Amino acid sequence: MQRRVVITGMGAVTSLGTDVASLWEAIKQGKNGITRIERIDTSDLPTKVAAEIKDFDPAPFMDKKEVKRTDRFTQYAMAATKQALDDAKLDKESLQRETAGMIIGSGIGGLETLERQHEILLTKGADRVSPFLIPMMLPNMAAGMTAIKFGIKGFVECTVSACASSANAIGDAFKIIQRNDAAIMIAGGTEAPITRLAMAGFCANKAMTRNVDVESACRPFDRDRDGFVMAEGAGIVVLEELEHAKKRGAHIIAELVGYGCTNDAYHITAGAPGGEGGARCMQIALKDAKIEPTAVQYINAHGTSTEVGDKGETQAIKEVFQDYAYKLAVSSTKSMTGHLLGAAGGIEAIITALALRDGFVPPTIHYHTADADCDLNYTANTGHTAELEYGLSNSFGFGGHNATLIFRKYQPEL
Repeated sequence: MQRRVVITGMGAVTSLGTDVASLWEAIKQGKNGITRIERIDTSDLPTKVAAEIKDFDPAPFMDKKEVKRTDRFTQYAMAATKQALDDAKLDKESLQRETAGMIIGSGIGGLETLERQHEILLTKGADRVSPFLIPMMLPNMAAGMTAIKFGIKGFVECTVSACASSANAIGDAFKIIQRNDAAIMIAGGTEAPITRLAMAGFCANKAMTRNVDVESACRPFDRDRDGFVMAEGAGIVVLEELEHAKKRGAHIIAELVGYGCTNDAYHITAGAPGGEGGARCMQIALKDAKIEPTAVQYINAHGTSTEVGDKGETQAIKEVFQDYAYKLAVSSTKSMTGHLLGAAGGIEAIITALALRDGFVPPTIHYHTADADCDLNYTANTGHTAELEYGLSNSFGFGGHNATLIFRKYQPEL
């Protein structure tokens, strides 16, 4: 019998709240986490808005020396991991440290550190560059430093697959538990990309919005969308083999039942025509979950608010679900959180799991004008209660990476 995998803990750091409870309450209320950028100078940038975290304090999660020697993306990961472990009621003594594992994805890593140290190199010379430059900027350091912090000695790695990074991390961790290589895996993603270099790069490839109105800058599936809104933060879940979780009396939030992973093999930034790669990814996840498409009630879409991306995902959903696609509740919570790049899948996994637990479909806010190419039910502006058993979450990234996770409302009698 295949091992069942459940979520027993969650942690989140976002612009909508620096813990899961705050995030979920804001999502249910349809709050907007997008503001004018304050941390960096945007005077010469066409994009002026982002989902910037303004109230994060790393002090409760790490000592002063650690703060100085870690990039912001690692700090977010440590905070979210501590929250997730506390939520799961796990500590170093109860973790079975030599077998517990961790996969934390990041699409970019410590870019803020790289920028600062490059400036020091240019202005002060090579001998003033920090010896911590390399360990602070490496994408794997969120996983490495967090493993050190919490004593995780089992399967530990970092996934780097652009905006699919944390969905891949969760899916891979799911498979590790299923094949009996671990009973507990900590998984998700983290990102801190609100820097001048990152913003300039995304502006240059015309992927980001140039709309300066925070109330309409991110409008997934809306006819007038013009690009995504950058975000930062981390989303981490504790995955656990069901019997292991029950034996220790853990509270179970939701069950993870399916994972799909594909590549478009088409273009470095654009998705394949018709959303072909995303469609195959969802089909693989459905097969893995051993369910028919009509079993799904909710899709947390990748939904970045880009012209090509939203149209392609809509086409992919219709290819997989056929006429039933019009009966599905679909939403893009990026309309509220912004796009957390490599951390997006982690945050959206948390939101999807909570949607199933509470029977609530989150909204797509800022949706006002229908697009003939995007004609599904996107849960415009206001969320609602619903009977939900299965929820699907999509994450698609540059390089053609696609990841789909399928969750089920926990049913102990199965």
